[in-house]
Amino acid sequence: MKKLLKTIHHKPWQRILIALFWLSLWQAAAQLIHNPIILVGPIETLLSLERMILSGDFWLSIAHSFGKISAGFLAAFFIGILLGSCAYRFPLLQEFLEPVMTLMKSVPVASFVILALIWIGAQYLAVFIAFFVVLPMIYVNTLAGLQSTDKKLLEMAMVFHITLGKKIRFLYFPAALPYLISGCRIALGMSWKSGVAAEVIGLPSNSIGERLYMSKIYLETSDLFAWTFTIIAVSALFERLFLRLLSRMERKGEPIHETDPS
Repeated sequence: MKKLLKTIHHKPWQRILIALFWLSLWQAAAQLIHNPIILVGPIETLLSLERMILSGDFWLSIAHSFGKISAGFLAAFFIGILLGSCAYRFPLLQEFLEPVMTLMKSVPVASFVILALIWIGAQYLAVFIAFFVVLPMIYVNTLAGLQSTDKKLLEMAMVFHITLGKKIRFLYFPAALPYLISGCRIALGMSWKSGVAAEVIGLPSNSIGERLYMSKIYLETSDLFAWTFTIIAVSALFERLFLRLLSRMERKGEPIHETDPS
């Protein structure tokens, strides 16, 4: 018995047991309601997912949505870092950008989706909305990271006439990276939520949002759950890969005392 309890306390077993608990609760709720239009269980969801996986349209929709949402996120990531760096270097620019970033954080996504439909149409809507949602997060975290750079180290770098390239590599980059990683944890999930929501409203062809909308129209609740599970899985995979890349960059950062001040 003690050996069994010790095994259960291991994290992998804990996660499996917790997952089984919630799946069992979900299945019990579906059987209690007994209405496949309102709620389906995990078994029906898996059967729908299996059927969709064998369809070429499934992979085409994932590829289209993944490409567009990822493009919007990556564009916002690099432009956010650039704007944050420029705002740190030029405080006046920070003052000019402040109301824009506040507006982007405050405007409801649904309102901007409708405006974006008028401006750019449905085909590139997910790119634009993912960019719109992610940009202020990356900008704010980049700026906060740069502002957290150790002032004493900056003074030492100035005394020893360390080049700008070395200051970026050994001072600014290590200071900003933890903030970027923290911001990306939220921004990656938000990019997928907002991007797919935009697709549901704009209905671009061959997209996950279009499939979700069609599931709702035809009352295919099992398909709706299967597509939701797919969104979670693809988003989690992209998040893990991107954060792992950033974490590797963080581990490769070198402290300034290992450099030649000349």
